[in-house]
Amino acid sequence: MPLQAIPNARDPSVLEMIKLMSGRRIEMKRRVERITQEDFAANIGIGTRWLREIEAGNPKSRLDDHFRCAHALGLSTGHLVIPLLFMEHRRVFPRVLLEGDLSKLETVCIDAIAQHNLETLSRQLFTPDADANPDKKLDE
Repeated sequence: MPLQAIPNARDPSVLEMIKLMSGRRIEMKRRVERITQEDFAANIGIGTRWLREIEAGNPKSRLDDHFRCAHALGLSTGHLVIPLLFMEHRRVFPRVLLEGDLSKLETVCIDAIAQHNLETLSRQLFTPDADANPDKKLDE
């Protein structure tokens, strides 16, 4: 069976798929925590009906509400951010990753960003002409 991927970034189904998978994660975590929809919705300041729509993955749900729900439940938002990055850069994101645990991938991304920042800072601190030419590209 071929590896399924999220379609082209211009395809509106990309966001629909992300919202659907996010809604499933939110609902599953809320149920595991034994929090009622009514209590959870009240806690984060939205209506119960809207929470049902978010958990159902309604395409009209807003990403900021998905972030708010995930954060309130202590879920990582990697399942939202990482596919969006792929979409922004017109890359294919394997659907199977949306269904799995992205914590290792998130750690790799965070480590790569930290390493990049450390290398950039080191070049700025230890390159003699960095202060003399602040407009010079660092990656030249």
